Formats: sequence, structure tokens, C-alpha cells
Amino acid sequence: MNDIPQRIGQYELVREVGRGATAVVYLAQSPDRVEPVAVKLVRFHDRARDEAKWNRRLLKLLKAEKAVAGRLDHPNIIRIFDVGVEPEQAYVVMEYFPGESLERFCSFERLLPIHRTIGIVFKCCMALDHAYRQGVVHRDIKPANILVDEHDNVRITDFGLALNIDKRVDTDSTFIMGVGSPAYMSPEQIKGYPLNQKTDLYSLGVVLFHLLTGRLPFRAGNPAQLIYKIINADPPLVSQLNPDVPESMDAVIRRALEKDLYSRYRNGAEFAQDLSAVRYRIVDDRFVPADTTRFTTLRKLAFFTEFDDIELWEVLRISNWRKVGERVALMRERDADQRFGVVIDGEVEVSVDGRRVSRLGTGEVFGELAWLDSADHRHLTTVISVSPTTYLEINPAALALATDEVRERFRSLIATIVVKRLGTATREIARTGEPALVPDFTATSGLDLQLVEE
Repeated sequence: MNDIPQRIGQYELVREVGRGATAVVYLAQSPDRVEPVAVKLVRFHDRARDEAKWNRRLLKLLKAEKAVAGRLDHPNIIRIFDVGVEPEQAYVVMEYFPGESLERFCSFERLLPIHRTIGIVFKCCMALDHAYRQGVVHRDIKPANILVDEHDNVRITDFGLALNIDKRVDTDSTFIMGVGSPAYMSPEQIKGYPLNQKTDLYSLGVVLFHLLTGRLPFRAGNPAQLIYKIINADPPLVSQLNPDVPESMDAVIRRALEKDLYSRYRNGAEFAQDLSAVRYRIVDDRFVPADTTRFTTLRKLAFFTEFDDIELWEVLRISNWRKVGERVALMRERDADQRFGVVIDGEVEVSVDGRRVSRLGTGEVFGELAWLDSADHRHLTTVISVSPTTYLEINPAALALATDEVRERFRSLIATIVVKRLGTATREIARTGEPALVPDFTATSGLDLQLVEE
């Protein structure tokens, strides 16, 4: 850790507690407060024109944070005590809150119990409701800007991007085009339309979705695709991505993420009320953390190398983990059954009309042809376990409810496997085939185009 200055302004620094791209946060002692405070320090640089422009933007954000802070007094919003601007640096003195951001709980293996997630987002709803009643829209609600401690106390931070809706946009010192985090932006924010409190509620809906499922409602390979989906696509149902989430939550998420402003929640209190109704129906607060053993096992298999972690968790949710003894028929040729499997441990034999075709081991897929066959849906081979075998069984009916990304991943990988196996089979057939014709390379190809004079 870098050496820290002893003092910033009148505040005595104790230790560094956080560091970002533009600022460092220190724990500090204030001369007029008993409790410690947090000091966010931003250093200015003027070595280049671009940096000077960025410095002016940072200064604008800091002044905005100071202006907004005086209007917000809510137990779930970080309190700002002081803002200092010096020639080479600026700092914000705020309430010290010993929590961590919600980013930590956005991966599937670290999801919070559902009742805790609802309670945290409920408090955020009420905080945003308070902010809007004071004429303030945050504009950058995301997990990184929401802190929570072990007792589920919540603080929303970074109101530096906030929009003062009581002022005209063209004269508002807090208005900066292009602010916000794209994955959490509302459709109207992406389009550059005028904003009100509903844009924060949309972003909070995305945060809720992320905390319940471990993934974002809209995912894409590039920003253009992401923007298109946010504006045009419907999000998947949270109850299908995480079966522990009650179906009643689907309607809450759907309303929070409405693209039509008139159909979205009108205010944070209304959003909070619907969350309370869902929370009331959850009668069992006992929580069992996700078992990562099976995830770790799948992650080691070659078949799942290209799957993202969140996609692999989804695979586990939509599939069945099967264990069988030796000589057990897993699939029979001509059966109308589109299930297919991936060998996790053991070995299976693939045969046709009582004649062995191949044996498949760890990480190899079997029964995939029936899934690809959109006409007959029948197995072309029989599959029997050679030894005690563990395999992952995928039912197409469950796969149909998976996200587009997971379905496309399976289809792409299995198509590649089938092509390689077809190539191997073709070479094997050629070994016992009749000698091939020898082409006459001096002859003109029938595909050549020639000009013919009439």
C-alpha cells in the first residue's frame, strides 16, 4: 500500500479503505466529530489537454455532490459533511460506513438469501423515493454504488451524477451527458430523453434482477447489441433462472423494467410495497448456500470450457445429475426422446443394431442427434454404461426455458462435435470403400465460366 498523507484539510488520515480509478478513500478523524469519517480524495493533473478536461468534469461532479448532499437526509443515503477544493486536489468528507458494495453478491455462488435481497432493495426503494421528493435523481444506480453491512444496513453512495430536476437541464450544473453505467441504464437514459425518478427505479430493478439470478437481464457481446436489447428485448423470468425465487417476483421485476414509462412503478414507495408483498409470502428464511462441488466438476470438463461461470450455473439448474451402475441402458435407438447427456465420470458404449460404434468417456456428449433432429426426434443409437457412470442429463424442454446464450452455446458446441464425428466416420467408411475415381486435372471444370460468342 502506498504511503498516505498525514492530513487532508483539517482531517487527520488513519488508513486507506478503498481505491478507484479516479479517487482514493481514507478513514479519517474529524476535529468536530466523535465518530470517524471517510475522506474521498481526488487529485488533479494537467499534463495533457484530455486530463485537464477530465479534471473539470471531476470538479463538476464534486460540486454537484456537495449541492445535492445538503438536500438529502435519509438513513439509507450516505451523509456528506464537507467538500474541499484545492489547486491540485479536491476531497469529499462523508459518513464512514464499514460495509461493502453489492458487487460482491452478484455472482451466483455468492447470492444472498432471497429475503435479505428483498430487504436490501426495499430500503433502496425508500431512499430513492426520499431523494426524488427532494428533487434529486441519482442516475447511476448500480451494485457498486450501494453499500451493505453484515446487519443489512444499507447506504446509497455517489450522488455526484445526480440530476436536480427542479432546474432547467441546460442550466443545471449537475447535468452531464452520457453518465451512468450502460448495463443498468434505462431505455430513456440511453436515448438521451428527459429523466425523472423512474430511471432510478429501472436501474434498481436491474440490480434486483442481478442479485436474484447472478446475471444481468440483458447480456451482449458488444455495446451496440446491449443497447438494442435494453431498448427492444424482454428480460428472462427470474423464477426460471433461479427456481428458489417465487413466481410472484416475476411481475415485480417486469414492472420495474418496463420500457413504457407509464407502466413502470411511479415511485419508490410503490416498488417497495410490491416487494413487501413478495417477502410476506416467503415463509422459510432458512438458507443453504449453493454447493460449488458440481460446478467445480463441470468447470474441469472440456465440453464446458467456453461456458461463462453464470452460464455454467444455469446449466446445473436446468439439468439432472445422474448416477448409474454398469450395463444400464441410458438411451435406446428409435425411442422418441430428445434427451442427451455429457459424461462426467465413467464410460458409455454407443451402438447400432447390436454393433458397437464407439465408447465415450469423461467430458464427451452422447444422444445429441435426437436433439438436433427437428423432424423425427428419435435416437439413432443405443447408449449403455460400460462401468458405474455419472452423467449430466439435459432435457430439451428445460433447455428451451434457458437463456438465449446457453441454448446457443449448446447448439454451437454440439454442431461442431457432430461435424467432427461425421468426418471421423467418413474416413472410417473410406477405409473399406471401393477405389475412388482419379480426376483428370487437365480437363475443364464444369463450374468454370466462359464467354461464348454468338
